[in-house]
Order: sequence, then structure tokens, then C-alpha cells
Amino acid sequence: MTTGRVATGRAATGRAATGRDATGRDATGRDADGRVGSGRVAVIGGGTSCEHEVSLASAAGVVRALASIGYEVESLTIDRRGTWRTADGRALGLAEVVEALQSCDVVVPMLHGIGGEDGTLAALCELAGVPYVGSGVRAGAVAMDKWVTKLVAEATGVRTACGTLVRRGDPRQIADLLVADLPMVVKPVSAGSSHGVSLVRTPDQLVAALEAAFVLDDRVLVEEVIAGREIDIAVLGRPDGTRMVAPALEILAPASGIFDLATKYDGSARFLVPAPLPEARRKDLEEAAIAIYDALGCAGVARIDFFLTDTGPLLNEVNTTPGFTEHSQVPRMFAAAGIGYADLLDLLVTDARAAGPARVMG
Repeated sequence: MTTGRVATGRAATGRAATGRDATGRDATGRDADGRVGSGRVAVIGGGTSCEHEVSLASAAGVVRALASIGYEVESLTIDRRGTWRTADGRALGLAEVVEALQSCDVVVPMLHGIGGEDGTLAALCELAGVPYVGSGVRAGAVAMDKWVTKLVAEATGVRTACGTLVRRGDPRQIADLLVADLPMVVKPVSAGSSHGVSLVRTPDQLVAALEAAFVLDDRVLVEEVIAGREIDIAVLGRPDGTRMVAPALEILAPASGIFDLATKYDGSARFLVPAPLPEARRKDLEEAAIAIYDALGCAGVARIDFFLTDTGPLLNEVNTTPGFTEHSQVPRMFAAAGIGYADLLDLLVTDARAAGPARVMG
């Protein structure tokens, strides 16, 4: 396991006195113009989920960064109705989509949420026989389901907040919640970016919170409120089985008391990276993050979010396709380890190409 400083780059072989090899690249793999990437990469953004706009922002950042280091980038977007489109807006049928993907060396899916992060795009890439960045079908599907992720975490020995799964149209469950201890957090089981998440402080707020969550999912998770620091850990799995762990990031608690949708995207979010942590706590968080990453069978980079309490870490959720603009949490964490945004993306693309299209772990 590599933590803190994370090294990247390519080994230098057969280099001339200029410090460049026969292809004109230096010890870091860059050519004379500072470019490092090679090959054709498809970047997919948008989607039909509530995270459409966030996904567009991630995809746009990835396209710019990969193009800046020498990759030929095919930008594809799925609009809100589910139609695939090229960079110039031309609609594509499914056969054309597969053809476009197969024309690329690697696919970088940047669809957050349902219809992308849940293993849907991973399945398409595997059927098309194209290597792709990120987790496979099984890991994406399981991690997207917060309730199932809790079960996996508990079985792995990682604690989670006490919670209840509520299904739409079950009055008995809602009646039980009305007399439960408050405050509580209400969230859709399979939505991201804090969409549909509410902090319920009084019984009269519960029904509205459930209704907001049920707009996005037929199942809703109701959890106790945890008193603790919010700490994110980014884990990057390499093809050789090693795990890189970037410096931890702490989300400073907003005035509302919850890191909700507005706080995430209105510019008011405050992060500390590296998070100030005692060595023992840092180790606990990293070990828990790797345990979850491996139990789910993740690949590429995943962000594992925790609450750090006086008795240790509790898992909040897992993001197998985390936000990926240059200012998103994961790129910030790796930047603190000395890996820039474009270099991180190059590493992910290079690793995906090395792993190939078939995922033994699904």
C-alpha cells in the first residue's frame, strides 16, 4: 500500500544523452512538447440521472486534460432523454455508439449515478470489447446501492451508521419512523451528489423528506445522525494488485450541519487536504477504505467516504465514479500527493489499457 506521496511515471530505458528515448520521450514519458498521452480515448458524460450536469462538468474537464497531454479524444454525451450524441450534437444509434467505442483504445465513463456509475456503461464496454477506466459491472452496481454497501461493509468489519430501509407505500414503516429518535438523515438508496438528502430534526419534516427521496428511488435509507468529522479517502487500484491511497480530505461542516447538494456546488464547501489526522486514525481510515474497495471488487479510483468518530471510522458511502473536475475531491487529494490532474487521468487510462477489456472480478 502506498500512502501520502504517490509516485507515477514510466521507467526510462535506452535513453540517449538528451535524456530522451527512441520515441523522443523523457524519463517521465513526456515528449519535447511536454505531452505524455498517446492513443484514442472516448470520454462519456451526461446521462439521464439527476447527476446529469455534474457528469457534464466532469467529462468536460477530463476531455480538456487528456487532449492537453496528447490523447486524441472522442467526446460522447448522453442527453437527458437517453440519446447518445457526438461533440457536434449528432445523434447516434446504439450500433453507431458501439462502433464509436470500438474505434477507441480506452473508454473513460464519467456518468455519475444511475445509468452510468451503476455498472451500466461498464457492461456496454465489456460487450463491445473495449477497455475502460473504473470499476466493473458488479462493483458499480453494488456500490451504487447504499443499503447493500452497508451490508458488505458490516460483513467486512467496517462499521456503518444504524439505518432502516424504507420502501415506497409501506405505511407501517413510516409510522414507526414518526416515533423514532431524531434527528435522522433521509436519502435515496441509489442517488448521488446528495440529491434527495434531507436532515430531519422534527417529526413534521419526515413526510416531506421521504417524498423528496422517493422522487429519485423506490427505496429510501433512513439513518441516525453521526457526530464526527467527514473524511474522504481515495483508493487507486493498480493492475499489479497494489493499492495507492492519496492523502485524506476533510469536509468542514457547513452551517446547515449536512454536506448537501447546495453546499457541494454553490462554492461554499470547505476542504482540508491533507486532513489533520493522528497517525493511528489515518491508518484506521486507510485500512477500512482498502477493505471496502477490495470487498466490492472496485477498480481504478474510488472515493470512500467516512465519518470519523471518537470510536473510529464509520462508512458513509462509496463512489466508484466520483466527481472529476480539476477541483473535485479526488483530484485535490492526488494533487496533494504530487500527482496533477492530467497525470492522474493518464495513469488511469494507461492502467485500463494494461488491464484490457475483460474483468475477471466483474
